[in-house]
Amino acid sequence: MKKYGVKVSLLLIVVFLIFQCKEDLWEPWWQFHTPLENPEAGPPAGNPDSHYLVPSEAQAEDVTNPDHIIGTGTPESCTCDDFVDAVAQGGTIVFNCGTDPVTIVMDRPAKVFNNADTDIVIDGGGLITLSGGGKTRILYMNTCDPDQVWTTEHCDNQDHPRLTIQNLIFADGNSTAEREYNGGGAVWVRGGRFKIVNCRFFNNYCADLGPDVGGAAVRVFSQYNNLPVYIVNSTFGGPGDFANVGANGGAISSIGVSWTIINSLFTHNRAVGKGGNPAQNGTPGGGSGGAIYNDGNTMTLTILGTKIEYNEVNAYGSAIFFVSNDHSGNIRIDESVITNNIGGSWYPVYPQISMHSDTPIEVTNSIIE
Repeated sequence: MKKYGVKVSLLLIVVFLIFQCKEDLWEPWWQFHTPLENPEAGPPAGNPDSHYLVPSEAQAEDVTNPDHIIGTGTPESCTCDDFVDAVAQGGTIVFNCGTDPVTIVMDRPAKVFNNADTDIVIDGGGLITLSGGGKTRILYMNTCDPDQVWTTEHCDNQDHPRLTIQNLIFADGNSTAEREYNGGGAVWVRGGRFKIVNCRFFNNYCADLGPDVGGAAVRVFSQYNNLPVYIVNSTFGGPGDFANVGANGGAISSIGVSWTIINSLFTHNRAVGKGGNPAQNGTPGGGSGGAIYNDGNTMTLTILGTKIEYNEVNAYGSAIFFVSNDHSGNIRIDESVITNNIGGSWYPVYPQISMHSDTPIEVTNSIIE
């Protein structure tokens, strides 16, 4: 019996070592995150204390004449397959899943095709949660991905597709298995234009280590003519399981992208990488930008009527990490509150904001403490 016991022990050790060496064999287990039982219970959309004027181009899109209606009036009729098909065709997409809140669990990301409709508007009517089920990213657009069809010779600077997501909850997204286009636990975008209106992002995850990977909820690259991504009346994170978690940018991250954020709320998100960017010796890197992570060259960050609180980092920028490599770009903060964010260092001008000391920053009618 003792011989068999030794053999079994040796076999278990060998199996363990194989799994240790084959990271992809571990992924189905360790990358799963438990979905929220009730995403609707998270904080409401937007900063309730602000009513900053929203410019016309940042407002919700008209969906009175939709191109696609997901569902026939019941929750069961609203499926991942139908949503994926509709996004692939583009146009205006709405939902008819009944009068109560409904969660559609995705088994794969919906992907925008660059040669379909130039405009994609996805409107949940305040009733729809798109959930990654703790296993998958939810939505993907990339003008430079040949699998989504190249449509111009300058994929990094083209005016389409133009993607708007509005009146939706994005929950339980998980992009930790992604290798080529990493980050962006719920949504990953490159190129064209992108806008978020009246949305909530809860319990989304991306890779948790690395000096530059990030955007537990949303990651964006190369917007047309460097025009800003608009985030309006939207909420990222919440206490406990509602938090979004990633290596950098607990809520959002970008490289060389400008943002205009209006009447929104960022709370309890976490940047959990270790060692910053560039990574300190002996560390995997990351842990910057509890709520917002901006890196690249010329870019702007405009925060209007927005509250950023209780976000947390291990390295830099408990609220905001904004590093312009060529020392261009600027930050503007008006009628906003940045408070009670946790951890980090390198705060040369304002607490909770990591930035080069020579980066222009204009702060008016705001609280940063």
